[in-house]
Amino acid sequence: MTYLARTFMAAAVLALTLGFVSSAAAQDWPQWRGPERDGVAAAFDVPASWPDTLQRHWSVDIGLGYASPVLIGDRLYMFSRQGEDEVMTALDAATGETIWRTSYAAPFNMNPSTARHRAGPKSTPTFADGRLFTHGMTGTVTAFDAAGGEQLWQFPGTGLTPLFHTSMSPLVIGDLVVVHVGGHNDGQLTAFDAASGAVRWSWDGDGPAYGSPMLFELGGTRQVVVFTQEHFVGVSPETGTLLWSRPFTTPAVTTSQTPLLHEDMVIQTGRANGVTAFRVSPGAGGWTTEDVWHTDEVGLHMTNGVINDGVLYGLSHLNSGQYFGLDLDTGEVLWTSAPRQAENASILRSGDTIL
Repeated sequence: MTYLARTFMAAAVLALTLGFVSSAAAQDWPQWRGPERDGVAAAFDVPASWPDTLQRHWSVDIGLGYASPVLIGDRLYMFSRQGEDEVMTALDAATGETIWRTSYAAPFNMNPSTARHRAGPKSTPTFADGRLFTHGMTGTVTAFDAAGGEQLWQFPGTGLTPLFHTSMSPLVIGDLVVVHVGGHNDGQLTAFDAASGAVRWSWDGDGPAYGSPMLFELGGTRQVVVFTQEHFVGVSPETGTLLWSRPFTTPAVTTSQTPLLHEDMVIQTGRANGVTAFRVSPGAGGWTTEDVWHTDEVGLHMTNGVINDGVLYGLSHLNSGQYFGLDLDTGEVLWTSAPRQAENASILRSGDTIL
C-alpha cells in the first residue's frame, strides 16, 4: 500500500474503531469537511476516554490521492489514482469489501516543480441525490451513480490547471454542481446541471485557487463565496453574476482556504495574510465589503479551522505551526500553543471537543 493510500485508510480505521461508522446514529459525511462543509461532526459520540492504540479492522489498497473519504449509510466512497486512471470506489464500510469500482483514463504529467505532491486527486467527492461528483487532477468533472457506479456524465476539463493542479471540491446547490475550472490566469467558475452535466452558467474571472466554495447568505442574498487566484469573490448561484470582489493573493499563489462565516462576517485568511473579518452589504451602487477587524498574530495556510461559540480554532502556519483560539467578534487572539506543533492538520469539531 502506498503512503498516500494509507492516509485514506487511517480515516476509515479511526471511524470504525470509535464507532462513527458502526453506530446506528452515525451521521453521513457526504462531502468535503462534512454535512455543512464546516468541519463539524455533529453526530460523533466523543468517547469518555480515548484508546491508547487503534485497532485495524481492515485495510484496502486504493492507490494514490489526498481526497477525503465520503460516508453514506453503510458505504464508504473513495476517489483515487491507480496507474493512468482516476478511480471511484464504493466499499462496505464495515468490511472494506469492494461493492463497485469505476475508472476512466486520466493520463497526467506532473509539473516538475510540484512532483513531490504526486499525481493522486486532491478533491473530495460530493454526494447529493444519489449521485457522486468528482473533480480530477486535470480538471475533469464527473458524475457517478452512487448505487451502481455508472458514469452519468463527464466534463473533460479545459486543458489548464493551476500550478499545483486541482484541489477544489464540488459544491452542490439544488440541481447545480459548482466548480472553478481552468488554470493560471484563465478560469471559469462554472455551474453544471447535476443531472445532465450541461453548463448552466459560467463566470469568467481569474484562475482558480485551491480552497473549496461555500454557499452563504449575505445581505439577504444567497451567494457562492470562493477564493480565486487573485481575489475573494461572491457570485450569484442562480445566474453566475459577480456580486462583489476584493483583491486577495498569497505567496506562490497557494490560497487553500474554504471560506468561513461567523454571524454576518466573512472570515478571510491565507498564507502571509493574517485573519480578517469583513461584512458584505448591498447598496444602490452595488455590493461593497467593509473590514471589521484584522490580526497578523495568526493565520491559516493549508489547514482549515473550525468555529465554536464564536471562537476560531486552527493551526497557524506561523512559528512552524502553532494552534490558536481567536475571538471572532473582536479579532483578539485568546491563546496560542507552543510553536513547532505541525506543518498542517485536519481539524474537526464535535460539540465542545476539537479533533
